[in-house]
Amino acid sequence: MAAHAARGVANSHLSPDNIYCPASDSRYRKEIKMRRHFLTLAAAILAFATASGYASASTQVQQQPCTSFMCNFLNGASSSSFNGQPGAAAPAREIVAYKGQYAPGTIVVSTEERRLYFILPNNQAIKYGVGVGRPGFAWSGTRYVAMKREWPSWTPPSQMLRRRPDLPRFMAGGPENPLGARAMYLGGTLYRIHGSNEPGTIGQAVSSGCIRMTNEDVQDLYERVKVGTRVIVQR
Repeated sequence: MAAHAARGVANSHLSPDNIYCPASDSRYRKEIKMRRHFLTLAAAILAFATASGYASASTQVQQQPCTSFMCNFLNGASSSSFNGQPGAAAPAREIVAYKGQYAPGTIVVSTEERRLYFILPNNQAIKYGVGVGRPGFAWSGTRYVAMKREWPSWTPPSQMLRRRPDLPRFMAGGPENPLGARAMYLGGTLYRIHGSNEPGTIGQAVSSGCIRMTNEDVQDLYERVKVGTRVIVQR
């Protein structure tokens, strides 16, 4: 009988239900009980470790920077941000004192400051945070608003398609469109003052020359601006 029991234990796979154990042998009963406790504890530890690993992996996925086409197609790899912090919150618009020679209703963009000023009467202006052209795409000059559009569609110009043949040839207006909620087209150029579905890029030099704003700010400016409004872009 003892030899039979030994063969049964030797042929087992450490599962308590597979271990041969005569009911009259208390030593084997104790061994089974201890192994059951051990296996239960091991299973609990394994389940906890698996759940913790999944939670950690989920957190890491959620914290990954956006790498989708919509998040990156207009962003330069070497772009710098407002106050040097990528993804920093867009600065809030405010009314500020402004002394200059520009008439009320004029738009003045300071590329260096990454700010847009809408000139008001009495030496005041509304100051907005903006994103500007990345290195190699910055520009300056005087233009005017030639056209306004709500939730504009987007057709990449041929110059951009040569640089980025992977871009779509057309994108309908809507929340996923990179031009955002509103666009004001600058006459004689390919540039626009427009909204953005990436508010974290406001205050950065990331665009291909357009002036981008948060959707909230561009809607505010859009209501103040008329076709024909003068736009001055300064370095």
